[in-house]
Amino acid sequence: MSAVPVLVVVGAGPRGTGLLERIAANAPELLGPGVRLDVHLVDPHPPGGGRIWRNAQSPLLRMNSMAEDVTMFTDERTTMDGPVRPGPSLAEWATDPAAHPPYLPEADPGIADELRTLLPTDFPTRRAQSAYLDWTLRRAAAELPENVRLFVHQDTALRITGDPDGPQRVHLSDTVLLADRVVLALGHLDSAPGPDTAEARGFADRHGRTYLPPAFTADADLSGLAPGERVVVRGLGLAFVDLVALLTEGRGGRFTPRPGGGLRYHPSGREPVLYAGSRRGVPYHAKTGYRLRGPIPPLPRYFGPDLELPDGPAEFKRDLWPAMAKEIGFGYYHELFHGHPERTALPWAEFLAGYDRHPWDSPERAALVAAAVPDPADRLDLERLDRPLAGLRVGSPAELQQHLRAHLRADLARRSDQRHSADLGAFYALLSLYGQLVHLLPAHPLTARSTAAELDGWWTGFFSFYASGPPGFRLEQLLALSDAGLLHFLGPDLRVDLDEQHGTFRASSPALPGHRIHGTALVDAFLPRHALDRSNDPLLRRLLHEGRIDEERLADPDGHTYRSGLVRTDPESRLLDPALGGPHPRRTALGAPTTTRAPAAFARPRTDAPSFRQNDAVARRLLTELQKED
Repeated sequence: MSAVPVLVVVGAGPRGTGLLERIAANAPELLGPGVRLDVHLVDPHPPGGGRIWRNAQSPLLRMNSMAEDVTMFTDERTTMDGPVRPGPSLAEWATDPAAHPPYLPEADPGIADELRTLLPTDFPTRRAQSAYLDWTLRRAAAELPENVRLFVHQDTALRITGDPDGPQRVHLSDTVLLADRVVLALGHLDSAPGPDTAEARGFADRHGRTYLPPAFTADADLSGLAPGERVVVRGLGLAFVDLVALLTEGRGGRFTPRPGGGLRYHPSGREPVLYAGSRRGVPYHAKTGYRLRGPIPPLPRYFGPDLELPDGPAEFKRDLWPAMAKEIGFGYYHELFHGHPERTALPWAEFLAGYDRHPWDSPERAALVAAAVPDPADRLDLERLDRPLAGLRVGSPAELQQHLRAHLRADLARRSDQRHSADLGAFYALLSLYGQLVHLLPAHPLTARSTAAELDGWWTGFFSFYASGPPGFRLEQLLALSDAGLLHFLGPDLRVDLDEQHGTFRASSPALPGHRIHGTALVDAFLPRHALDRSNDPLLRRLLHEGRIDEERLADPDGHTYRSGLVRTDPESRLLDPALGGPHPRRTALGAPTTTRAPAAFARPRTDAPSFRQNDAVARRLLTELQKED
């Protein structure tokens, strides 16, 4: 072993930065003044932002969170053993960066100008978030005690070798680091295109067409989409919104305000024409532009540590969803009753007593809500929220465009009108559910079928659709592009066929029977799902090839199997090593592609973020172990 214990953290994006902040917070207690430690951060991208939040990306790309809703710091609501080290949100930091040491004047004048004018309710550019993350890392480094040294390597980790009871060798492109402990602080990873894209890729090659498989939009090569070309787009989520921005303003177009409201788009002539649809057929809900009028709902109430679950593998829709739906309803009605009591017919305490008693799917609960909330428009309808175009049939493309534009305008109006702040109460409940799932799933694993179709499929999609949508101005831009004839909505349950006769991508929706659109390019506008055996991360590929990591695989008695793409870890985030038959004592993994399922590396203030709790627990475990290495 080395004379000084060494920790190597592979990944210096938000996850690695958050772990370093927790090491700085906990080291004075757990290391003691006489114990030294060297920490090495390794990342080919600039530290702080990492790849996803790097400065070198288009200034058109925005966060889908308001500046006041982004923090990298623990607070009084964080349930952890380590000390709270409060810090500013992105909005608070941007107000006066010089007031928060260590201050470094912003070298990029565009970002500096944005920070000077950034309001708490603005949606910052991703480059502004990059600046905040850069400062967060520098603050964490400055707060390390004198007995902890930090080394940053802007390099790629290629391999880890070493016996479980000896030094770990982290092989970089031009050096080898000896480590007592290694942490893979994994951010959002992508993979080589999978077999599900092979048919479209082969078709495009045969016919000289363009097909773009799922990708992080900032990294996608859009140059093959020609001006005026008909492009079929599958997906209407955040990747779609980014795609639209890069293909319109990114190609020289402009949005200007219309007299009386809305936007007008002035094309540059370099834009393709987009025909877009998805399973739901509508873009994600816009983020709310208001705050709660009542107090924050006390969560969790129904979906928490006391939830009773059956022995053995659970089913999502049968065992989890009833309590989850009831929790969403609680958040919604808590705000309706406290923020808008004039629209309710019962006292809150009386309503809550009945709501507590009745199961979510019971007629008694439905009757209670009907009696307490007179206007049906004020009642929460989760099925309608999930499939807003269910059963839609129209007679012409023009009618479909009118229907979709009306939907977008209604969504914008609702998300900017505080009369509907109960929607924000439901949003808070959704965040709580997300955090509680991190606690529940390790102890109560789901069946393979339920994990694939419901947890990673339906639930993830519903959460993103309701709670992770774009800023409202993005929907206004979509409306302007629709008016300009550069964006056409295809409707729900989109189907894309490969037309060998014409060499085109043929798109259709049951909402418009008998109508088909032929495009010469196809874009799958959604984020790639990580697959460990196709990972673009060279270190993960090598570890998998050597049999030192494993992908989560689930199997049901009926033979249904599911590969989640997640790296298997134990409850303390140690890597599960197939060669050892258990956890590797010196290797840890954190982040999105692990079975801890705590992907969000930053969070809203005062939401007890799972990633903050995990960072603290791992930092304390590592410091305790490394203290013994000295």
